[in-house]
Amino acid sequence: MQSAATAAQAGSVDGVIERQRDAADRLGLDVFFRDPPAGDEPAPELAVIPEGGFWMGSRASEHQARSFEQPRHEVHVERPFAMTRGTIRRCEYFAFLEASGHRRPRPYTWNDPEFPMYNVSATDAEAYAAWLSELTGARYRLPTEAEWEYAARAGTDTMFCFGDRIRRQEVNCAGGLHCTRGLFLCGPGKPVAVGSLPANPWGLYEVHGNVQEFTQDQWSERYLVGPRSVSQPHRSVDPRNKHLRAVRGGSWFDSPGACRSASRAPRQANEFDLNLGFRLVRELEGPA
Repeated sequence: MQSAATAAQAGSVDGVIERQRDAADRLGLDVFFRDPPAGDEPAPELAVIPEGGFWMGSRASEHQARSFEQPRHEVHVERPFAMTRGTIRRCEYFAFLEASGHRRPRPYTWNDPEFPMYNVSATDAEAYAAWLSELTGARYRLPTEAEWEYAARAGTDTMFCFGDRIRRQEVNCAGGLHCTRGLFLCGPGKPVAVGSLPANPWGLYEVHGNVQEFTQDQWSERYLVGPRSVSQPHRSVDPRNKHLRAVRGGSWFDSPGACRSASRAPRQANEFDLNLGFRLVRELEGPA
């Protein structure tokens, strides 16, 4: 008998998209929607992510699979949620800075307003989420690792949402000779504008590569398998990990293997970098 996770991931792309439409209809929402304007910019565009199940973590046979991506385990997502279709863009974050007076990030030469916001810490991301929540009346927050991986996979069970191999036109990463279709030795060496690359089946952009993305979860060397709400972030019992956050998705700086759906890495919660950004979850109310 198939488990819920296996059944959810065994469906066709059409079936995955239909589940998303059904969830949006039950909630009285469009599949893609926005809350009211946030400051001088529209609020980030959101995608409804339906309830379901999936297998979290990597198979040992995956290219560059690491022990801290295991054990692979079944996760149930009991209620729909929404997620920003892309990482938060510079124009969206700078509207927050203008309105709040929050400290400005270290400048760099990449000033395209459509680029992902970089040089921000997890604390900065949480401040932006709190501001957006107050402005819109909805609850925005960083995703948990489980929410992030579930949304990024979008019903797929391969190394990437595009399959087990990728093309340069699909993922902005440093390239390599593994996990790629054709000659793919290097990428552009910087981020690309949010929404430039093909979306996954649930309409999320650049879940592989571009910038690493903060989650709520503190770092763990191995998954702790057991009953836990998908929206409940991991809190480490190891004091060495309490200041570390798990980041997802890989970046323009990373190899293809570091951009897999299951790939994860530790970063300091107060760290900022040119390859580190974030996207947000927006909680939904209504029937499950």
